[in-house]
Amino acid sequence: MATKKKTDETESTVEAPAGTEAVEMKADAAEKAPKRAKAPVKKAAKKSDDASDDSTGATVKKGKRAEKIGVVTSDKMMMTVVVRVDRLVKHPIYRKYVRKRKKFMAHDEKGAKIGDKVRIVETRPMSARKRWRVVEIIQKADL
Repeated sequence: MATKKKTDETESTVEAPAGTEAVEMKADAAEKAPKRAKAPVKKAAKKSDDASDDSTGATVKKGKRAEKIGVVTSDKMMMTVVVRVDRLVKHPIYRKYVRKRKKFMAHDEKGAKIGDKVRIVETRPMSARKRWRVVEIIQKADL
């Protein structure tokens, strides 16, 4: 006589001699348990070429810094210049180009003078209004 017993996931058939009760076969819990997918592993963020390991104490570069090109309008302060950056923006309604100007205070160790065309890069706050620094003097002013 064959009896069928249903378990959680598998169906097992056990043949028992006449006059005895059916014996249930139990499989190991490890064999019976469904295989679980591994938890997704978070990938480490890609480090740039300039980035170095934190364990060495060196700084890790987190992103690209903003750069702007403008003309020096004032050099009266010590180690600081005012740079005027011009840009053209299309007017949303009239579709004409409008010239926008903005002034930035930049830390200057290169010795830029009024009229020089310079490249400035974003940096940590150096004073209340100074958050840029002069990277290079692109073109000297014509005197």
